[in-house]
Amino acid sequence: MKTAVFYDVKKLVVEDTPLPDLPKDKLLMKIDTCAICTWEQRVYTGVKKVDYPFIGGHEIAGEIFQVGEAVEGDWKAGDKVVFGTNLACGHCYYCRVGEEQNCLNFDHSKQQPGLPHKGMGGLSEYLVVDPANIFSYQHVPAEEASLTEPLSCVLHSVETAEVDFGDYVLVVGAGIMGMLHLQLAQKRGAIAIVSDPNEARLELAKTLGAAHVVNPIKENLTEKVLAYTENLGAQIIFNTTPISGLIPGLLESLSNTGTMMLYSSYYPDEPVGIAFDHIHKTGQQIKGTANSNKRDFIRAARMISHGVVDVKPFITKIYPLSEIEAAFEEAVNTEAFRIVIDFEEEREGKGC
Repeated sequence: MKTAVFYDVKKLVVEDTPLPDLPKDKLLMKIDTCAICTWEQRVYTGVKKVDYPFIGGHEIAGEIFQVGEAVEGDWKAGDKVVFGTNLACGHCYYCRVGEEQNCLNFDHSKQQPGLPHKGMGGLSEYLVVDPANIFSYQHVPAEEASLTEPLSCVLHSVETAEVDFGDYVLVVGAGIMGMLHLQLAQKRGAIAIVSDPNEARLELAKTLGAAHVVNPIKENLTEKVLAYTENLGAQIIFNTTPISGLIPGLLESLSNTGTMMLYSSYYPDEPVGIAFDHIHKTGQQIKGTANSNKRDFIRAARMISHGVVDVKPFITKIYPLSEIEAAFEEAVNTEAFRIVIDFEEEREGKGC
């Protein structure tokens, strides 16, 4: 089978690796598509440090290829599935109480069964998976289904923020994660404002239903947010950017008793100054959110399968596996939402 392996910064090689042996209690998943997450983009550029060689990829969709003889349930070869990454340890306190997204031992460099190197393994044609970590999808092509993982993370974020009917919500950043926050906040009855310096993305946010858009380079964000929210401020702010320096200023756009969700990872993770007496007097909350759990994943898969959330606008381009370096270059050097790797195109007619 073909596997894309990181050997160094901007050195990504597609090589032949053995098809994994299948344990009796596992499934062998044939991967059809893998979207290039920001996490893998940072591995490619060297911002995210990993031990080489490394096999990335976790936004994946495909089908069951083989079923282990001891697997329980009604899984069968040919079932269309998405994979919920198995990076949580499964046995710490948080995993045991259903909060595996905050696992104490969360490990992006876990060795996947049957693969020659560490990593999440989605940039490989086949992957051994536990039945507990796969979820069915239907009605949509694999490239759309591969965005189940990012949607599941956004679902967790929006639910953690407790967005409610009639809330004013500010989404900072109109990349794919910001746009998904916009869509899910609207599903919960919010009036959404989107802030981004990219005019084209603001136009797309309007078509997706944003009540207001703000270009913070051209306009004063706090003044605009107050004007759009009855001079109260947004009750929920989702910061989907990796810029920690924005946080103190965003508190000025947050209402009393409001909640700011820190969705993105921060690179570089630099300290910022916050007036804690302001937090004390306003009752504001700052919360972090990362990853997702099985409950989030199964609901995200259903929402994409049945068109509750339309992810088609966020698939910028699809590349075959043989052009993976060009795919990463476009992902990191353009305003792309998601670049998707298609394994199936070159595999058709070639067997395993």
